[in-house]
Amino acid sequence: MLRHTDLLLPEWPVPAHVRAITTTRHGGVSVAPWYSLNLAERVADDMRNVQRNRQILSTFLDFPHEPVWLQQVHGSNVAVADAYADQPCDAGVTRQEKIPCAVLTADCLPVLLTDCPGTVVAAAHAGWRSLAAGVLENTINSMSVPASAVLAWMGPAIGPKNFMVGKDVYQTFTDFSAEADKAFTAIDGSYWLCDIYRLARQRLNAIGVTRIYGGGRCTYEEQDSFYSFRRDGITGRMASLIWLNRDTGVP
Repeated sequence: MLRHTDLLLPEWPVPAHVRAITTTRHGGVSVAPWYSLNLAERVADDMRNVQRNRQILSTFLDFPHEPVWLQQVHGSNVAVADAYADQPCDAGVTRQEKIPCAVLTADCLPVLLTDCPGTVVAAAHAGWRSLAAGVLENTINSMSVPASAVLAWMGPAIGPKNFMVGKDVYQTFTDFSAEADKAFTAIDGSYWLCDIYRLARQRLNAIGVTRIYGGGRCTYEEQDSFYSFRRDGITGRMASLIWLNRDTGVP
């Protein structure tokens, strides 16, 4: 069963009523290769296990209702979580209490966001395609607060020693900003190792977000803790969630 030690808690200086976690692969009922807390529906896992895993998470965190599970498409659209309808989007934002924004990942970068006083929260699915398309910029714009007041936490993603990409990815980012070259290490003329954490920091810094935390956990290397699509192919997904809750004594 799910335990507090099965969850990652962001270390960032946010108000106490801003709650956030990232799940690991532990604490659920799915069997291999999705073992065990797979929270994604579209990865060939038994749907009964996925629904049970989602119920386990919601019950453990005492959510009054299900988190907002997005229809992620590696794009840059942002949904208002409390008015969300089933639509393709890769980020959610809300000012309402006890409505968790959530993104699912297994190598892509999850980014959780809030402002200094904790009036609004957001979660973004920032794989390289979404990152290049502007998902972080769009999410922060949807938060309707100054970028200088935003805090960002970057959850587990594939690390720079294991994220090999082709020339298309390299050119997509370096055509946008010459600084992006610093996030790539050339292997040869066709392939590079990519630091998605550094790319995300660059995009956030460029729009005025400087309070950035997290980063450094590699989904590919930490097999016991995280799902990794690049490592395993058929696998589950972790969830990164953020919500507002001013009730005391509630997770």
